[in-house]
Amino acid sequence: MAAPARAWSVALRGVEGHAVEIEAAIGGGLPGIHLVGLPDAALHESKDRVRAAVVNSGRAWPNERIVLALSPATLPKAGSGFDLALACGVLAAAGVVSQSALDRTVLLGELALDGRLRPVRGVLPCLLAARAAGLRRVVVPAATLPEAALVDGLDLHGAESLRDVLAWLTEGRPLRHPGPVPPCPRAEPPDLADVIGQADARHALEVAAAGGHHLLMVGPPGTGKTMLAQRITGLLPALAADDALALAAIRSVAGRLPENEPLSTIAPFVAPHHSTSMAALVGGGSRTAKPGAVSLAHRGILFLDECAEFGSHLLESLRTPLEEGEVRLARAEGTVRYPARFQLILAANPCPCAPAHERDCICPSLVRRRYLGRLSGPLLDRVDLRTRMQPVTRLSGADETAENTASVRARVLAARAAAAERWAPHGWRTNAEVPGPVLRTRFALPSSTIRPLDAGLRSGELTARGADRALRVAWTLSDLAGLDRPERETVETALYFRDRRAS
Repeated sequence: MAAPARAWSVALRGVEGHAVEIEAAIGGGLPGIHLVGLPDAALHESKDRVRAAVVNSGRAWPNERIVLALSPATLPKAGSGFDLALACGVLAAAGVVSQSALDRTVLLGELALDGRLRPVRGVLPCLLAARAAGLRRVVVPAATLPEAALVDGLDLHGAESLRDVLAWLTEGRPLRHPGPVPPCPRAEPPDLADVIGQADARHALEVAAAGGHHLLMVGPPGTGKTMLAQRITGLLPALAADDALALAAIRSVAGRLPENEPLSTIAPFVAPHHSTSMAALVGGGSRTAKPGAVSLAHRGILFLDECAEFGSHLLESLRTPLEEGEVRLARAEGTVRYPARFQLILAANPCPCAPAHERDCICPSLVRRRYLGRLSGPLLDRVDLRTRMQPVTRLSGADETAENTASVRARVLAARAAAAERWAPHGWRTNAEVPGPVLRTRFALPSSTIRPLDAGLRSGELTARGADRALRVAWTLSDLAGLDRPERETVETALYFRDRRAS
């Protein structure tokens, strides 16, 4: 048996990539292909795809025993993205391709039976992992070059087929290179001035945008709950470079990365329907766990319209990501982690019949309590702001004093800048991210300022978590007011937004 040849590819676990060394050895037994190293069903099927692609690309397939070992052997490997590396490894072991041409070169892509190179999901996180492992040369399907170009520091090549890759490896024929990454234009969001009235809800939305807080809006249909939620993205700052790249990696794994705009700096807005499944909301799947809506909303907004219509098990599944900013999906072969640091916006009618005015409600009191009772106490305790929407009583002149998105956004950005400057030495960006113990110790307020919180704790109207969240909102209110630290009035306003009667 000749010395084994080596090629490189990448295995994905969630959005984390791991460089995989593929060893190919030929000889020593009856003809056949043996794939070892914890491959899944799709990877097992690659044996037939690779053989047909090699033959149809004009190369001879070795009629001997072939052993393909994927290392590290204890790491599960899934998907069809290993096809190109497997084919080149076999041909290197057969002497068609020199080993030096494959050294430190990552090969990604699925092979069609005729040798065409098909795109695969997760190219972006694969290249990030390859760069971290010290691999600097990469070949990807030509269709994924715009996505691959988001990762700098790599020698990128795009190929249409296995025949092109082999000509590059053996004859030095050039492959395609990515063009410049186009800038992402910021689309004009819908204007906040379109919403009629609702001064309290507008203020709550501004505070939520300024501090990264979660928000609940309750009110009759047609009062502007959905319109307000859709306009919060216009108030948020553009995503930082690392956040935009993390979001693009999640979208790449989920197969949701736009071809014409791979790197978006606009905060995502994800609004699943109330009939959505658990796997679609938090992630999952029968084999490899895929990211759900909470991860696709990373560093953006998750909007649950008619939230009382969602199943209680779906709503309760949000509690962990709201606290920890990530989702952990356990499977037999291991646990997958996806980022999920989002702002939650909930909108609900006050009752099932939902008339335009509550005086016309025909629901018994028990039905009304049961309807909003689907929002459990522990979930509501994690919602920082609650506001009651009022029925619209007139159209003429109602929007004359309504502020537009640009003016509110200017205040939000100023408040965010103040918070970022204050928390930068500690690694936090918004007030909503600051742990409660830090606010109570290192940044403790005078006892006279937090006396309303103490009264709420003694009366049982506040939990310790609720008091911490009210403190965070108070810091945001002080940033919006241009204060150095919260005063008693801002603490009382924060408690006003936690009034349980709003829900």
